[in-house]
Amino acid sequence: MQPTDILLAVLTVSIWGFNFVAIKIGLQGLPPILFCALRFIFAALPLVFFIKRPAIPWRLLIAYGGLQFAGQFSLLFYGMKLGFAPGLASLVMQLQVFFTVGLAVLILGERPRAAQVAGALIAFAGMGLVAAHLDGAATVIGFLLVVGAGLSWAAANIVTKQIGKVNPLALVAWGSLLAAPGLLLASLAIEGPAAWQDAAARFSWISAGAVLFQSYPTTILGFAIWSTLMRKYPAATVAPFSLLVPVAGMLSASLVLGEALQPWKIMAGLLVLCGLLLNQFGGRLMLLAKAPR
Repeated sequence: MQPTDILLAVLTVSIWGFNFVAIKIGLQGLPPILFCALRFIFAALPLVFFIKRPAIPWRLLIAYGGLQFAGQFSLLFYGMKLGFAPGLASLVMQLQVFFTVGLAVLILGERPRAAQVAGALIAFAGMGLVAAHLDGAATVIGFLLVVGAGLSWAAANIVTKQIGKVNPLALVAWGSLLAAPGLLLASLAIEGPAAWQDAAARFSWISAGAVLFQSYPTTILGFAIWSTLMRKYPAATVAPFSLLVPVAGMLSASLVLGEALQPWKIMAGLLVLCGLLLNQFGGRLMLLAKAPR
């Protein structure tokens, strides 16, 4: 990769990692589902007025918007609202890689490689370490909600495979547009009008900044850079940069929010990263090991 493109890839994963801090800050003044709805309203507007709807069946577009955006982020936001730490959330979300492999086996009939199974076992050991150090029922529920967010992301990956090649920005913009109405209705039903009134009364430039950071740098800019790099280089060259997301998430949470980096968190992070690396490169390493000397 060219040095400029490497910097763009690092910038993207840094934005995605810092995004967990932005979520935590935004949740201080906004209820989680309403916050999520606002994110995707602004991610959709004004792009949908300039980009045509992807030429795919409505059911796939609705499924994509529901799983990739509404399901994933409402669960993530609620989990963090219940006290699950931003740095740990950035780590737990990486379980989507292994959930995607499992769903591909069940739904698409794919066969996992031995390295993928081994990587999943190592990563889930890291999740076990996280679970063993949770304190309080709310934090445990938050952890389970974030795991559910990773599962929703994985289901969206399966839908994306069924969608095939489309304009990625069009998919994001129109998926965001379809996610927003359901989120608004869910917020009204679950969080209630009183929560909306309280959010309006407490709305500040910090809340506005958190929403706009979610919508534009995280969703539109990050996805635009990532999709450009994926088109320019082999997927195996670009994809490993996503391993830096939990690193950026845990470091930014520590620096900005003062989230402690206890030894068990570092160990859990290393286990998940080792599992991801084995999932990504294990097949090649096995081929190299079997190659004649």
